[in-house]
Amino acid sequence: MSGASRHLETIASKPRPAGSAAAADARAYCKEVLEAAGFQTVEHAFDYSAFPASWSMPLAGVAVSISAILLYLGRSAPWLIAIASTYLALTIGALAWMGSAGVLGFPLMRRRGVNLEAVRGAVEPTVWLVAHLDSKWQPVSMIARVAGVVGTTAGIIALFALLLVRGGRSDSIAAAMLMFTWLASTPLMLSIVGSAYNSGALDNASGVAAVIAAAELAKRELRIGVLITDGEELALAGARAWVKSRRPAVALNCDSLDDDGQLTVMYSGPRPDALASRLVRAASAQGENTRVMRLIPGVLTDSVALASAGWETLTLSRGSFRTLQRVHTSRDTLAHLRGTSIDVAARILADTATELG
Repeated sequence: MSGASRHLETIASKPRPAGSAAAADARAYCKEVLEAAGFQTVEHAFDYSAFPASWSMPLAGVAVSISAILLYLGRSAPWLIAIASTYLALTIGALAWMGSAGVLGFPLMRRRGVNLEAVRGAVEPTVWLVAHLDSKWQPVSMIARVAGVVGTTAGIIALFALLLVRGGRSDSIAAAMLMFTWLASTPLMLSIVGSAYNSGALDNASGVAAVIAAAELAKRELRIGVLITDGEELALAGARAWVKSRRPAVALNCDSLDDDGQLTVMYSGPRPDALASRLVRAASAQGENTRVMRLIPGVLTDSVALASAGWETLTLSRGSFRTLQRVHTSRDTLAHLRGTSIDVAARILADTATELG
């Protein structure tokens, strides 16, 4: 058994909701591996609110449904259009704030998480390898949630367009758009957060295994750091807390490495072309054909929090449409993941970090 496979099996042996004893056990294992590889480790506790990640998506689904009804009724009562627009803008704006800057300070559902940081020597690293340790379960898969985000956005825009172009006079089309928006909002309203039923093997024991394996491969004189975050599944709480006390640098994030599918490099914000080119070259040297793309709407990784703080960062992943069907469901277990792509991902990360360092 390779080191990466051993890491995967140990970390994915049980569910790891943020702040749980199982997450602490998995973090202790990562700490042991990194210290054996010559890193000095430290744990950083942080406080955050679990409310945004737990309820923002369901509340957004409710807000879209109510707004769609008001827009539909606005065909005969135009003043309802202004109410629908204002209500939707204020609600989505408030939920977006809670899910980003507000996650650390919002007063409801306060929780404590712990990030694990590892460095070699006293010099500040120029490159960080990042992966999140926590797992979560939801009644709907990630692909269903993404479809909900895209579908509700399209439905609301279509209702607005119908009112502007045709004055909402087509009852059948308006009714069809209303029903479509309702259906699309259903997976959003079902996107509550649970802690059981999956062990987060794919999301994200696979990424953690690749990162600590890459740290083992990297030369000891290399100036790199390792960050294992907590609370990523809760609006990126761990990365948002950690980055507040750091100067911007380079971060190679790893999240969800399936056995099948194309190796993918994802980014948010401005495209970091130079960093992407280095990662693609390292992947090509391992015989991997890699695509570079913007993060899919509705998908969050720690790179989002890092990029918003001015970091140059990318997320390495592997998967397909079927991967998105499995993430956050009861099928995200070791029974559905062999871990065959983790070793190659570790080598790609190590080689890229070496070139950058």
